[in-house]
Amino acid sequence: MNTCTKVFLRKKAISGGRISLYLDFYPAIRNPHTNRMSRRETLGIYIYASPKNEREKQFNASMEEKAEAIRCRRFEQLLNEQFDFLDKEKLRMDFLAYFKNKCRQKYQKWDCVYRHFSIYCGGQCRFGDLTTDFCDGFRTYLLSAQRQRNNGKGPITQNSAAGYWSTFRALLKIAYKEKYLRENINDFLDKIEWREVKKEFLTLDEVKRLMATPCKIPVLKYATLFSCMTGLRISDILQLSWDHIEMGQDGGYVIRKCTEKTDEEANLPISDETLALCGERSEGLVFKGLKRHMVNHPLKEWLKSAGITRRISFHSMRHSFATMLAANGVDILTISKMLTHKSVKNTQIYAEVVDERKRAAANVISLK
Repeated sequence: MNTCTKVFLRKKAISGGRISLYLDFYPAIRNPHTNRMSRRETLGIYIYASPKNEREKQFNASMEEKAEAIRCRRFEQLLNEQFDFLDKEKLRMDFLAYFKNKCRQKYQKWDCVYRHFSIYCGGQCRFGDLTTDFCDGFRTYLLSAQRQRNNGKGPITQNSAAGYWSTFRALLKIAYKEKYLRENINDFLDKIEWREVKKEFLTLDEVKRLMATPCKIPVLKYATLFSCMTGLRISDILQLSWDHIEMGQDGGYVIRKCTEKTDEEANLPISDETLALCGERSEGLVFKGLKRHMVNHPLKEWLKSAGITRRISFHSMRHSFATMLAANGVDILTISKMLTHKSVKNTQIYAEVVDERKRAAANVISLK
């Protein structure tokens, strides 16, 4: 990056009988955030072009003194290669465009949050608009927002709002780390509490029934069963490639992949039976042709044809995997690692589900 050796204080006549004061850099400096060369910095300081009295003359002298102080400070900053004073240009940058770009690197929920935020801000938002009050307003919006899918029928659930809000706060954290924001706004934002809901899952018998039931979309069938056998989320299965499946040191196959949600590398052993669901080894994606929309209506149709009428989603396969492990005596710590949970607390719910099933089983036999 070029170091500017000279900083000049310049004047420019503008309307209203005023003169605008600005800084002129020579040679031009490169903005590290926009990669553009810049010669000027507008100070937002104006003086009278033709002062009419002593008061206006004193005002001009005071403003020029302040502008000169800024010029000296800029010269010192450039000598030390400190370019923080260019941050105000970042504040004018399009936050919505930044948000949209991040969505391309993330999973579907980010697109949902983007649509809601775009509605909230009226389709226009710059980094400089992101104050604590403005972000709190988005939190309030989410708590009463209408669904943007299925023709917008009804408000989103409390847990959906909590998830969207968590994603938005994650974006703010990324923007702060990348120095687009001067402060970590998250420190001043309250979370939206999650409500406990019943986790739906399939029993082992139901999974076997699915295995025996034909599906109009074969790749959906194998991907769903693969999730039941590994606990992988749909976002990870969509991105799973053959490069992620390799032979482990113990002679068995493992999946080595950075999971989409946690952004941490997982090392997940898989059985030969699970590997067989992937078909013949080739190049590129494992489940070629699998699309996210398939896990909605097509999945429901297949479940219905298997005689499963409960409200089961693709994510329920992840719950099914964990519940079947717990039911077969696998310890919670191991299940937590298989699910790539950051905390065992998130896994404890599956042990409680199994305890409930044990209680129900204990009451099946009666001598009365």
